[in-house]
Order: sequence, then C-alpha cells, then structure tokens
Amino acid sequence: METLSKTGQGYLRSLMKISACKYSFFAPGIVLLLCSISCTPSIAPYSETAYGQAVGLKVESLRLMERAETPFNDHSKNVQNLELDLEKAYEFAKGRPRNEFSTRQWEILLDPDRNLLSGFFRRWEDSETLSWPFIVEAREIVSRAFDTIIGLESGKIRAGNTL
Repeated sequence: METLSKTGQGYLRSLMKISACKYSFFAPGIVLLLCSISCTPSIAPYSETAYGQAVGLKVESLRLMERAETPFNDHSKNVQNLELDLEKAYEFAKGRPRNEFSTRQWEILLDPDRNLLSGFFRRWEDSETLSWPFIVEAREIVSRAFDTIIGLESGKIRAGNTL
C-alpha cells in the first residue's frame, strides 16, 4: 500500500477542511429544517366547523333513532336527509389534511355493514320497526361512536396554541 508524502497528506487535509467548511454553511439550515418537520403536528388542527357538525349530527341521529318503534316509511325522508348531512361531514373530515384518524371514525360510523348508525338505519328499514330495548342499546353504542369523533376533534391543538 502506498503512503502519501507529507505534501500529499497536507493537501488532503486542506481539501477536507475546505469541504467541511463549504458544507458546514448548510448545517444550521438542515438542523432547522429537521426541527420544523419534527415540530409539525401529525394531526389536523382543531376545526370549529368539524366539532359543530359532529355535535349537531349526534343530537339529530339519536333523536331519529328514538323513533324506530314506528314504521321506517314514516321517517324515510328524515333518514335520507340525515344521511346526506352525515356524508357531508365525512367529506369535510376527509378533505382536511392530516385528518386520517377522524376520517376513519366517520367511515366506521357510516358503514352500513357495521352495527353503528348506518347499520341501525338499514336494520330499521329491513324490519320496518325495532324494539325499544334494541333502540336504547343501539343509541348508547352510536352515542359513544360520536363521542369518539367529538373527542378527537376537541383534543386537537387550536390555532395559536402550542404544545
């Protein structure tokens, strides 16, 4: 293996110093970039609109569920209107950046194959009427699902607040 002469070693050290100095100019910028990325919230900020939608739709949903002892056809228009409002709230949540957790909760609530709100409406339509004990139990489950969505929103950082 060949060794560098003293002149070659000096030249190599000079190049390394120049390279280190040349790139050290970027070091503070890289550190700031990494800090700003790590400080960026991984979840969407609080939205008063999303919070208000969730609370309002919870109240409307639970009230409509109370009527399931009567024939579905008497309330089908109300169910359709509520489902439209629920879909709008879902689309609002889905359209917000970094809002995957809330969006997923809306998807679960609105999945007609699950035993939550859309599943309840499907069962009501298929059965025409539902028993009061079933309605009470279903309302409790749907209420908790809405509380999860509301809690996710209310727990988000509000504009102007920091950790």
